[in-house]
Amino acid sequence: MPGIDELIPNALQIRKEAALEEARKAEEYVRLAAAAEAEKRALIERLSKPSGKSEEEKIKLASTIIQRAVRNGLTEVQVYRFPNTLCTDKGRAINQMEAGWEKTLTGIPKEIFELWTEYLKPRGYRIGYQVVDFPDGVPGDIGVIISWGD
Repeated sequence: MPGIDELIPNALQIRKEAALEEARKAEEYVRLAAAAEAEKRALIERLSKPSGKSEEEKIKLASTIIQRAVRNGLTEVQVYRFPNTLCTDKGRAINQMEAGWEKTLTGIPKEIFELWTEYLKPRGYRIGYQVVDFPDGVPGDIGVIISWGD
């Protein structure tokens, strides 16, 4: 039969092992957080630039989204959601519903507004940009809603 020292490890050794495990977990967390942050920055960088899609591709995509919403009995649909950092003022003008808020848009959110102005607005569609979440009480993501109902 093994001795008591083999059955019940020394408390000091257990604390050291626990500390090493906690350090390993902390390192893994930091690595994953850094990777997630890098991925988020890359996504924002990509979204802040024009999509590269042709006008025809954009119109077909808008049509598909709208037709699907109509088939589901909807009179509006959120067509896009983006981080507030894609606005030159981080969404402040949108949140305050200030005149000229559309001038703060960049990248793909700006393209959507231009598509609406050129093709959807003349056909009776409305557009709305609104802050859809408030992490820690400050404006976060912004949603783009196209509507056609009364």
